[in-house]
Amino acid sequence: MKIGNVFNYYLPPELISKQPASPRDSSRLFVYDTKTNKIGLDYFYHLHKYIPNNSLMVFNKTKVLPARIKMKKSTGGKVKVLFLVNEIGNIQYSTINIQSISNNQTINKNKIRVFVDRKVQIGERLFFNINYYVTVIDQQEHIFTVQFDFSIETLFTLLEKKGTMPIPLYIKHSPLNRSQLREKYQTIFAQNKGSAAAPTASLHFTNRLFEKLEKKGIKKEFVTLHVGMGTFAPVTDEQFKQKKLHKEWYEIDQHTSQSVQRSKSEGKKLVAVGTTVVRTLESLNPKSRTLLRLTSGQVNPKQIPNSKEKNLIYSKTDLFIYPPYEFRFVDHMITNFHLPGSSLMMLVEAFLQYKNAKRNLVDLYKIAIGEKFRFYSFGDGMLIL
Repeated sequence: MKIGNVFNYYLPPELISKQPASPRDSSRLFVYDTKTNKIGLDYFYHLHKYIPNNSLMVFNKTKVLPARIKMKKSTGGKVKVLFLVNEIGNIQYSTINIQSISNNQTINKNKIRVFVDRKVQIGERLFFNINYYVTVIDQQEHIFTVQFDFSIETLFTLLEKKGTMPIPLYIKHSPLNRSQLREKYQTIFAQNKGSAAAPTASLHFTNRLFEKLEKKGIKKEFVTLHVGMGTFAPVTDEQFKQKKLHKEWYEIDQHTSQSVQRSKSEGKKLVAVGTTVVRTLESLNPKSRTLLRLTSGQVNPKQIPNSKEKNLIYSKTDLFIYPPYEFRFVDHMITNFHLPGSSLMMLVEAFLQYKNAKRNLVDLYKIAIGEKFRFYSFGDGMLIL
């Protein structure tokens, strides 16, 4: 399979949205009913009209960190550094385990990978200010590993104070200023810090829309999946051949897990808001993968043993969802319009095939383009029933 041919389409540049709709739920909504093969064109603030009564909607409450920051070298020169913040889970969850078994001891040295816009040397220090710095300890091509001896919470504070959002290149020239981007490129319920990109399907939601959904008995639950930079990258033919995808940290608490299982057992519809939620739910049990999917070293879900977080399940997932795939949890999906050749397009196409849809995703995209829908992160939304 040539990925570039199967999941490719032409998008007029003017349909790449540089800023979100205002208010958020005034974005347009492309509705596709897989049972009737009918397409509806509406606005997101009418979403409640399409979601079945008493459904369960699941959202991703990850929070994007302003991970791009200017730092100083010990020589006084300036560098731009992008922290791969979705890897912070490597520190967070390791710290939880150490704290739970070592009487609240903490890790002395934390490590994280970064992109640097110019040459730096192994052993060189990069300064946030006179009090805080990171030390370059390794290099793999264009990615460096840095080490620091302060807490992850301090790193969050430093980035929040002076960092900028790592927005995708296609909205680099957005008319929004730095402060506006921080607000708009974040869901209204963002909570758990650690993403390099927003779960864009959730950007459309407002409190007034939640109120409309609640009146229909529709409940909501939250999971966390920290979105990595790999989400923007097209899948190469070699990646597809090897059936390997980038890894991302996720977590789900016991209450949400039980709510999902109860909803399914009672025959209620589950609506996944975004591909990140789909990936999280489908990652809960590695044995659920299709026979066509090769095992690839995914970390099995674990339960955090300390009393404070004893009901929290966390893991890394490398789950690659592509056609054909047997979905275990999701009945309906809300998603944005994705980049050509991306793993996100493959996931949505897999869902369409699972629902026995008469149209494929590229055909739906062509219709949306003809109707002047806005694409990508700040674009419009799609509901698949």
